[in-house]
Amino acid sequence: MARGTRSGLAMAVVIAACVVLPSSAPAVNRPTVDYETKRQLTMAARSLLERRSEALVQQPRSRVRQSPSEVLGVRISPVVVRNQERALRELANRNRAPVEGGPAYTDARTRLNADRAVRTGDRITLEATEHTEVRYENGRLTQSVRRRFEFTTQGEQITLVAERVLDPSVHPVNDPDHH
Repeated sequence: MARGTRSGLAMAVVIAACVVLPSSAPAVNRPTVDYETKRQLTMAARSLLERRSEALVQQPRSRVRQSPSEVLGVRISPVVVRNQERALRELANRNRAPVEGGPAYTDARTRLNADRAVRTGDRITLEATEHTEVRYENGRLTQSVRRRFEFTTQGEQITLVAERVLDPSVHPVNDPDHH
């Protein structure tokens, strides 16, 4: 091989190695979110689930609080707040342990364990496992549900924009579409 051809080939390899992939290329490494941000996201998501579980238990109207539009600096989008308010009304009206016409729920507790939080551009996805226990007159129901929460970021502001159950065959007791 001639000396000019080899140096030209070497230069082509160096140039090819410097090519930047377009932003639409799939991310190979998805950066995880720092501990404090993950904690904030989990607290914001948990607040929604806790309120829905609480709505299952009969309580005086004076104790019923309006859904927050922000939790620990994480905004809750207006669409999520509207969906939450609708869910709370439906759950408060249902209030019957696991069978139609059964006894009323007497207590509900929910906790949320973050499994992972991943940032991709201006979106953060939090996957978490919800553990809910509801009690009624002579029993209790315990349920674990995997959920995904979607957040958007704009500068330092993080906003919760969506939530969904990861296993479509699971029907969480504190979701409004549960029958």
